[in-house]
Amino acid sequence: MAARALFAERGYRATSMQAIADQVGITKAALYYHFASKDELLRHLTLPLLDELEGALGDAEAAGDPEAVRWRAIEGYVDVYLRHRETLLMLVRDMTLLVQAPVADRFRAAIALANDLVCGPRRSLEGRVRAAQVVAGLGDPVVLFLDVPPERIKSLILDGARALLKPSGPVPAATAESPRPRGRPRGRNGGRPPALTEPQARQARQMYAAGRPVPEIAEEIGVSRATVYRCLKT
Repeated sequence: MAARALFAERGYRATSMQAIADQVGITKAALYYHFASKDELLRHLTLPLLDELEGALGDAEAAGDPEAVRWRAIEGYVDVYLRHRETLLMLVRDMTLLVQAPVADRFRAAIALANDLVCGPRRSLEGRVRAAQVVAGLGDPVVLFLDVPPERIKSLILDGARALLKPSGPVPAATAESPRPRGRPRGRNGGRPPALTEPQARQARQMYAAGRPVPEIAEEIGVSRATVYRCLKT
């Protein structure tokens, strides 16, 4: 799409609706007929990526076993980025787009959920830092190596993630034991409701404001972490 290319080349703020209309070969009035504002155009461009990213992370959370959750989240994250390379390139080239609400709110929520799923239930500082490193490293290779075929770059990205997540020494006894099951089965069809009621949403926001972590909030209310993150971003 012409707008996506112009946003990547010139920057979001420096690109006018007139410039987009000229690039497409229509009048500015015709462009406004389809998109009421530049912000709406941005939402239109980013919506497929965000919808698929949230869906992939929600599906990963339904896997149940922490290791399965972790790797389904990582692979799903990379797959979505590869399907939307041009949009990701636009966002990376103009970082101001990542502070444009509601785009920024949804990205922050998705990244926070990805960090949570990659970290797993044993949330030591080392584990959270390592998870953040992994998630942060999933996107850059997708846009830095545009000439590399998707399957090849995906394989290399996953190799890097495995290297980061590989234990660096003897596994502590507390980490070696199998994680205990946490609450009811997760996922869209796993017994947890797909959305919060209004009282639950208020409760979730109050708990989050009080400093309670999202996994704990989700466990207490009986919903998925993805559901809590969706509630908190609204």
